[in-house]
Amino acid sequence: MIKTDILIIGAGPTGLFAVFEAGLLKLKCHLIDALPQAGGQCSEIYPKKPIYDIPGFPEILAGDLTNNLLEQCKQFEPGFTLGERAETIEKQEDGSFIVTTNKGTKHQAPVVAIAGGLGSFEPRKPLIDNITFFEDKGVEYFIKDPEVYRNKRVVISGGGDSALDWSIFLSKVASEVTLIHRRNEFRGALDSVEKVQELKNKGKIKLITPAEVINVVGHDKVEAVVVSQAEHIQKEFEIECDHFIPLFGLSPKLGPIANWGLEIEKNAIKVNNALDYQTNTPGIFAIGDVNTYPGKLKLILCGFHEATLMCQAAYQIINPGKKYVLKYTTVSGVDGFDGTRKEAPKQVVKSIN
Repeated sequence: MIKTDILIIGAGPTGLFAVFEAGLLKLKCHLIDALPQAGGQCSEIYPKKPIYDIPGFPEILAGDLTNNLLEQCKQFEPGFTLGERAETIEKQEDGSFIVTTNKGTKHQAPVVAIAGGLGSFEPRKPLIDNITFFEDKGVEYFIKDPEVYRNKRVVISGGGDSALDWSIFLSKVASEVTLIHRRNEFRGALDSVEKVQELKNKGKIKLITPAEVINVVGHDKVEAVVVSQAEHIQKEFEIECDHFIPLFGLSPKLGPIANWGLEIEKNAIKVNNALDYQTNTPGIFAIGDVNTYPGKLKLILCGFHEATLMCQAAYQIINPGKKYVLKYTTVSGVDGFDGTRKEAPKQVVKSIN
């Protein structure tokens, strides 16, 4: 049994920042995540994509943000159960909760904070009979490391921001990039559409519209895709390639958490945003993109704010009747559980003769 003060389900940015805020209150945290590494979407789906709305960072790569958050909370020694999905939750007589994963690992804590982002993600796959066979053999639904595509022939399908952005990015990495979309119009940012148009004119990107990939060809790996193009008459042809990347978006699902008796609205967990982001079950909170309330914005910076207030409420649950006096870290410094201390340099007191 793994015991902790706050059990955080989800090791994305919001969950990681909650570790830091809890540490300031001398509360220990343990995180559960179905992914094999911390960072959530930022490390699993788009580690190399820039984020522009993190306070103090005009631009930061999603993967770098994750690394910074891990470094920030490191001194509070969080525990991790990675590669396992939180499956069941049971309330105990003492008011604590036991959360068991799909692999049987049990965790006990008086407070549970669900920071599962948009839930578990499943890619929307094209309706191609043999697509599953070629997964991880040249068919990818996420781009984690662009260097995989260095000097390779890449076919991308899709008409949204991801398809446009990655086509632009990989045009500087791959030997050949072909973008296929079933419509002539794209639903991405205007500057991205214009950039693809410019790269097409320069011969850096091949654009085929309206068309769709209807089959994948190969023996042990992807060797080509079959394209059906709707013009005046329907025609089919093959494009030789090393990788086929269908970017049709993701389907978020709450997974087993949806069966925990929490109030759900539109695939998100309803919380009390007037106070502390607690759910309809006392002691269980939901922070970040996984929650919903009037005026909710699904932004990382909002998740950071929610995590901060959640930790204050968790402190009162764990230490009933004990008053916590908020102090700025510039004044109090930060004492880690590992014995380290961070503090602002002390002012030098000196008389002037």
